[in-house]
Parts: sequence; structure tokens; C-alpha cells
Amino acid sequence: MRIPCPFCGERGVSEFSYRGDATLQRPDAGSENALAAFVDYVHLRDNPAGRHREFWQHTGGCRAWLVVVRDVRTHAIEQVSAARGLSQTVDVQMVEV
Repeated sequence: MRIPCPFCGERGVSEFSYRGDATLQRPDAGSENALAAFVDYVHLRDNPAGRHREFWQHTGGCRAWLVVVRDVRTHAIEQVSAARGLSQTVDVQMVEV
């Protein structure tokens, strides 16, 4: 799999580290069921098939945190954005790898 970094260009996946699900929302610590919500947030993960948003870090390059939208069944990457501000986006065509 190759990931197009918005700052360095396309690189092999060995230069990147997976950092988790980019769809999760941190629970409100002041809510009535905060403990249960944090247990779910920290320990429970879905295992979706298909299109998914993930955090990746370009650890072997510019060290930027990225949001990668990819199909987890085929590893085809649809979009890559810088996580900070989500202002720099690289749209790529879905290509199976």
C-alpha cells in the first residue's frame, strides 16, 4: 500500500504508522454516564468493512498526522488530509493495492 502524503508525496506504507480510528468522538467528561462512555471510547472498537477514516502518522518522513480515507477491504485510498486543520487535502482515485 502507498499513501500520498500532502507534504512529501506518495510513499510506501512502511514510512507510516497507524494511529487509530478518526471517527471516534471523545465523550463529555461531565455527562451523567461519563464512566461508561469512556470505557467504550478507550476499549471498544468496531471492525468496519469498507470505507473508513483513520489517523496515520508519517513517522518515516515529515512526522505529520494525516487523516486517510480508505477501503479497509482493498486498501484503496480515497483521500488523504493533514489532520491539523484538515486544510491540505490530496484526492486520489480509488486504486486497489
